[in-house]
Amino acid sequence: MHSVRLPSALSPLTQTNFRLLWMGQGISAVGDALVPVALAFATLTVAHSASALGLVLATSTVARVISLPIGGVWADRLPRQRVMLASDIIRGLVQATVAVLLLTHTAHLWHLVLTSAVFSFAGGFFQPASTALTPQTVNPEKLQQANALMGLSRSATWVIGPAISGVLVATVGPAWSFVIDAATFAVSTLSLAVMTVPPLTGIERKNFWTDLVDGIRAVAVRRWYLLNLGAHAMWNFAFAAFMVAGPIVARDHLGGARAWGFIAASMGVGSIVGGLIALRVMPRRPLIIGNLALTLTALQLLATAVPEPTIVIMAACVIGEAGFMFLNEIWFSTIPQLLPSDLLARATSFDWLVSIISMPLGFAVTGPVADHIGIRTTLIAAAFIMVVPCILIVLVPGVRHVKRTPEGRIVFEGAV
Repeated sequence: MHSVRLPSALSPLTQTNFRLLWMGQGISAVGDALVPVALAFATLTVAHSASALGLVLATSTVARVISLPIGGVWADRLPRQRVMLASDIIRGLVQATVAVLLLTHTAHLWHLVLTSAVFSFAGGFFQPASTALTPQTVNPEKLQQANALMGLSRSATWVIGPAISGVLVATVGPAWSFVIDAATFAVSTLSLAVMTVPPLTGIERKNFWTDLVDGIRAVAVRRWYLLNLGAHAMWNFAFAAFMVAGPIVARDHLGGARAWGFIAASMGVGSIVGGLIALRVMPRRPLIIGNLALTLTALQLLATAVPEPTIVIMAACVIGEAGFMFLNEIWFSTIPQLLPSDLLARATSFDWLVSIISMPLGFAVTGPVADHIGIRTTLIAAAFIMVVPCILIVLVPGVRHVKRTPEGRIVFEGAV
């Protein structure tokens, strides 16, 4: 690879550790994209109840919420590559177990609840470790492009994965989606095992609770970071309104499930567009431009509130999701260059935690609010909640002082 000249946008792939990480995680993402549809139909086949599916999903979410801060601490205490490796091994074994239970027709609801909880708990260790490991595999000035490449592989699989899983469920049953996912975890495990990432040095080891408190303090004292987390949490909370009200609008005004399927597919296309833009566009003021790009997602809520024709809503979704993905890649390439490397996994675990908690809260609130004030008003209010914090955040001095140097590194300009 070192002897092959690649376009500058693909240059992170010339670095061996990143290339291994990208290939392993890209293949693993294929399996991950198959599971949601398969898990839903497996649960309904076993338990024949919507409440059973709700129990499985709720248990999974609670397990992830509990494990994220724990995983963040251990990803800063241990080599992140090993934390990810252990998580992948556990999750691969879990998916293989589910596959065997479904293939042998011995699965019960408690099996699916337990395995989903274990899978999500292990995933809570993987997410902060993965976010913190990527900057160790690529030069800082190439980090945004590296994150964009990782995001593109995930987006592409989430465009086609659910459809493939639907075909598998309809033809051979949900078990084979779990078989494939287990196999992709094996590939990811192999890619992580052969990486040679230098360990972080100079880290002071403390007890677990002290490390956890230090991580919380590191977030709390960085006002610019904490306020960004708050703005993004408000975005997640408000975006839930689109996911709840969108299908209702499609049913009542756009012709039904087919229209919502096209709209959902357009969101995947928008994610790919945003990733492609992030490969090329390197803003000098990354947090300002990224947060302003995030406001574009309000377009899809407003278009749905009218409602506009399906094709217009789809166009708004492409633009909005492109803005969201662009912010994501900027955010995860900026934060590792501004926070101490030995605190990075803990800080990002709180980021993931806030995101995971805020959207279910939005789901819980949207239904009653929409019943009381109407779908249109709910969507317009949600768009307002999404936009205002993202605009106000660019006025924070710490955010305005973040800039990209001519060499491509991200630093603070002046006092924070």
